[in-house]
Amino acid sequence: MKSDYRITFLHSCSICVLLLIINLLISTSAFADPHEYLLDNGLKLIVKQDHRSPVVVTQIWYKAGSIDEINGVTGVAHVLEHMMFKGTKKVPNAEFSKKISAAGGRENAFTSYDYTAYYQQLHKNHLQMAMELESDRMRNLVLTKEEFEKEIKVVMEERRLRTDDQARSLLYERMMAVAYQSHPYKNPIIGWMNDLENMIVEDAQEWYDRWYAPNNATLVVVGDVDADEVFRLAQKSYGSIQSRPLLAINARKPQIEPTQLGTKRITVKASAELPYLIMGFHVPTIRNVNEDWEPYALEILEGVLDGHASARLNKSLVRESQIANSASAGYGAIARGSSIFFLSAVPSAGKTVTELETALRSEIEKIIKGGVTEEELTRVKAQVIAGHVYQQDSIFSQAMQLGRLESTGLSYRDTDTILEKLKAVTAEQIRDVTKKYFIDDGLTVAVLDPQPLEPKASSRAPSGLRH
Repeated sequence: MKSDYRITFLHSCSICVLLLIINLLISTSAFADPHEYLLDNGLKLIVKQDHRSPVVVTQIWYKAGSIDEINGVTGVAHVLEHMMFKGTKKVPNAEFSKKISAAGGRENAFTSYDYTAYYQQLHKNHLQMAMELESDRMRNLVLTKEEFEKEIKVVMEERRLRTDDQARSLLYERMMAVAYQSHPYKNPIIGWMNDLENMIVEDAQEWYDRWYAPNNATLVVVGDVDADEVFRLAQKSYGSIQSRPLLAINARKPQIEPTQLGTKRITVKASAELPYLIMGFHVPTIRNVNEDWEPYALEILEGVLDGHASARLNKSLVRESQIANSASAGYGAIARGSSIFFLSAVPSAGKTVTELETALRSEIEKIIKGGVTEEELTRVKAQVIAGHVYQQDSIFSQAMQLGRLESTGLSYRDTDTILEKLKAVTAEQIRDVTKKYFIDDGLTVAVLDPQPLEPKASSRAPSGLRH
């Protein structure tokens, strides 16, 4: 008993120390406030100075992702991301990447449901070059039928490698298509194969002309820079690009998912070694940073269930009852649309998916009936908030945090408020959101039914597959 008490006491002390460190980090000048500028053409520039090393990250975020696509051209946002590396008259095919590499930098891009972004990380002396290259392809991209027909094959192969041939990815894709009835989140970011097979270069051109404009973009620069000098460079590189008529995120047509009226179930048969279960519940995301409380409670709930050795799913299902080989929870509070709170698990040998679903439901019921303890709540808050704060260790993560907030209809200024709201979550709020949203009428269950593994010829990723 003395040993257990000592461990509990030391654990509580470590949590208190962690919270003190977090509060100290938040208040230190190491996390200087970003500088915001607005160019005449509508381009927003956010600069965060971090002088710890002579490195800079520059990211351009376009407020257009797969959420903005229409049926028949799903995947076009991601396809254009690939085509953006095909060159301009000034910087021909592949020269962009060669120039960044020659400067000792790295570059890439990513497409999500809500946005598309391009980035470079390199020595601060090469920031002007990176800006000139990126601003050039904002309006001067050359799209040809020949290059498009090559690249669309690369994208289709990427889909085969990362989705069609990956059982769990395939299950997730099909689950999203069932969980959402009308919202564009039902479509995969990479697009449905039939849409890719029938896509033409004019589809990519139309997407580029519609969304790639300075007044639909946020330029984020973080690193060893002077904010006013970065603004001058931005004006020089981007200032002459014309704005285009378009709708801001909050002015676009609302895309509200109809209320689900009963449990949905799907079984996917695919080659795999083990079964896999996903349970998804429709939940809200942050809309009003100051007034909302449910998304913050859901984020802390995610930490209660998953994310560390003593989290409930790992402790109860994996270590104690041994009904699962692994179990996890996932939730995103920041998005342009609503979200889904995921519970997923792999059954242990001799256990069924039905038993696993019952066990997951039992863990949810425990929270509804018994809530969470103050010690548990304090520990999870410390870990969740630490995860937010420790992003500051990386200038790339800092830029990601700024760009993501700005590209989903929130503001980089909301960062401190979000941390304070997370710290203010109560045990009763966690219980309330669990009771409200973890209901059968809002549930989608997806089960992977493993089929015999077939030997496949080894395939290499296509050379154009960037991320």
